[in-house]
Amino acid sequence: MIWLWYNISTLTRAVLAGETTEFSSLASLAEPSPTKLPKCDRTFVSRGGANNGTFHAPELFNPNNQSRQCLYTFLAAPGQRVLVEFRTFDLRGKPPECMHEYMDIYSEMASLEAGELVNSAFGGRFCGPIPPRRRVSLHRAVALAFFTDHTYTPPTLFVGTYRFINASEFEVGTPVPNTMCSFIIEVSKRRTGLLLSPTYPGVYPKDITCNYQFIGQAGQRIRLEFRDFDLFFGGPHCPFDWVRVYDGPDNSSAVIGTYCGQQRNLVLYSSDDRLLVTFFTLPRSAKTQNRGFKGIFEFSESFVKLDFIGKHDAEHIRGSECDQKILSKKESTGFVYHPNYPFPYIQKVVCRYFIYGMQDSQNLERVRLEFQNFSIPKNQTQPDSCSDGYLKVYLRGQEATDSYDKHDAELCGEASLDPLYPPPLLSDGPRLVMVFSSGELQGRGFKAKYTFETEYRVPGTAAPGGECAFTYRSEAKKRGDFNSPRYPSNYPSRTNCTYTLVATPNEQVTVVFDHFKVRADSWNATAGLYGGATCSEDWVEAWWTGREGSRVPLGRWCGAATPGPLQSPRGALGLLIALHTDSDSVASGFKARYVFEPAKSIFGDCGGNVSGSAWGVVSSPRYPLPYEAPLRSNASRVCNWFITARPGRRLLINFDHFAVEGHLTERGCPAAVLRLWYESPGPPLELCGEKAPADRWQYLSSSNSIRLSFIIADKSVGAGGWSAVWTEVTVGAGEECPAACGGACLPPRAACSGLQHCAGMPVTRPAHC
Repeated sequence: MIWLWYNISTLTRAVLAGETTEFSSLASLAEPSPTKLPKCDRTFVSRGGANNGTFHAPELFNPNNQSRQCLYTFLAAPGQRVLVEFRTFDLRGKPPECMHEYMDIYSEMASLEAGELVNSAFGGRFCGPIPPRRRVSLHRAVALAFFTDHTYTPPTLFVGTYRFINASEFEVGTPVPNTMCSFIIEVSKRRTGLLLSPTYPGVYPKDITCNYQFIGQAGQRIRLEFRDFDLFFGGPHCPFDWVRVYDGPDNSSAVIGTYCGQQRNLVLYSSDDRLLVTFFTLPRSAKTQNRGFKGIFEFSESFVKLDFIGKHDAEHIRGSECDQKILSKKESTGFVYHPNYPFPYIQKVVCRYFIYGMQDSQNLERVRLEFQNFSIPKNQTQPDSCSDGYLKVYLRGQEATDSYDKHDAELCGEASLDPLYPPPLLSDGPRLVMVFSSGELQGRGFKAKYTFETEYRVPGTAAPGGECAFTYRSEAKKRGDFNSPRYPSNYPSRTNCTYTLVATPNEQVTVVFDHFKVRADSWNATAGLYGGATCSEDWVEAWWTGREGSRVPLGRWCGAATPGPLQSPRGALGLLIALHTDSDSVASGFKARYVFEPAKSIFGDCGGNVSGSAWGVVSSPRYPLPYEAPLRSNASRVCNWFITARPGRRLLINFDHFAVEGHLTERGCPAAVLRLWYESPGPPLELCGEKAPADRWQYLSSSNSIRLSFIIADKSVGAGGWSAVWTEVTVGAGEECPAACGGACLPPRAACSGLQHCAGMPVTRPAHC
């Protein structure tokens, strides 16, 4: 420490005397070698005025690889600061392992008094090929400490420039006593000016708090535009370094916003004549090298007066010149106006109106907009377009993705010339946004009435809370319709709707879909398995519901693949159907009808229970003749088969013929469907369409039982039907298998049945049969 005090004291005296003195080490480095070595310290002192220069590495010959330390000191004159920037930099090592050659930077020294360098903030240690970013001194001095133990140091190892700059531009107002970087900016002293972080454009200091308090006159507002903004980004909530803007005189005022990272086009307005900007950085290691911010401010009486917002049940969006938001109070109504209403609007102003209906678990609204006055003059040189002032309207929530170029209506002109202009507008969802740009021509502006409307258009008993949930009870109505919200128009995005169909204990309910189109950008249902992985954007799901609250999934559908007819089993409570839509595109949805009928047997109109056999055949009614539609008075015809193998065995089912109305991927199975439960858990396999002779429709159960349910809706016109061979098989038993089929071992005598037990295997009768 004696050596440290001596070097700093001697350096201070030399600098104050205007001398250029050389020293062999820096205070923060190790003690100098006892061996006498050539000095390599450099000092650069300003004598006032604008001056600049270059510096470079010392040329050092060090054959014994001794530790060499060189101190480069830059001292500005009073009223100046130092800006240091590296042009080339190629020190050995790779950060953060800077061991044998590195550069330490100190740019926050208040003076060159003894001990100041030791106590000042450390600006970072650097090595490798990437140069440190530019530095601006917080006060008057910058120190660079170069360390090396290499045998030779060329002058080109690092090269930089220094410049002594005027410090007055950092004094953006009247300094607050006993603070490092806080100022009061009063309109009485300057209406416009720069706002800079303490060492912009150099790396900003750590562990500081700067307050910039703007004080205007009554009737004025303050505009703040950040032309450059570069702070360390620690996350969306800015937990480390930040700029916070308060809409008032102190930090108890409402917060306009907290900002960090890199910001572009950040323009903020105060609501009245006071504004506070706070710049805060955490005390931490000097690994970040962000440059801070540069902005311009302006006090003015000409910014938009906000009384046209507050008087009319709207809320000003803090930080904007004249943006406002209007939130529904459940089916409420009100008016929106141009700025400066009822007087002609101000020129060259842009105001945005965010009109938001309710959208939550209990409410879904749309916005109706009807104009009562409208006058936004057109540029007569371009009468067919809104090239000057305009009112753009967004009906589909485009503002959520900043898609302001995709407006639904662009309005300008005179309503006096056409009483029906502009026409009423209706949002496609709960949000309507308007952007008003006044242009250079002045007009009388507009007045429009907005109305929030609950929007479902679904028949049935609605939930008392107003959410999209509807119930259909047998006691109230034996048959009827239900549909997706707004059908036949597109359903809204971000919606979850449920449809609960409740039968009496001695009834069953059947649902048939007559229209179905649910958005599916990524969809693969070629196998007819409509599970959770099939549809991931919008979908319709269905369950059997039990009286004890249980649910059995029937499938998930999307795209144009209409669900097959649904029927609750005997003894069940009924059916539950749900519609889910995400935040992206939409489609026309669905329309379905329901019928409550007396309960049939567990097997339905046909079918049965099969067990105790090694194989068998199951087929559609009347096969090989075509199946028929149900009787005119019935909603459906249902056949259920329950096939059970011996314990420890499984079932292999092979469809040798299949022709049922529909197509799995193009239109679904709206008129008839065969559902196959062969895997547990999970929804059934849903089959329709026509099997080509070369197709393999063969399925292996996961247990010793399967279930088939063939449902024919009343709109069926009939088709050829289907036939399937089921076989009791063993899987993975480790025993000899004389006849294998896709990993399953067929019974030894199956070959003598003359049936197609295995898809693709020729049907032959061996001689021993």
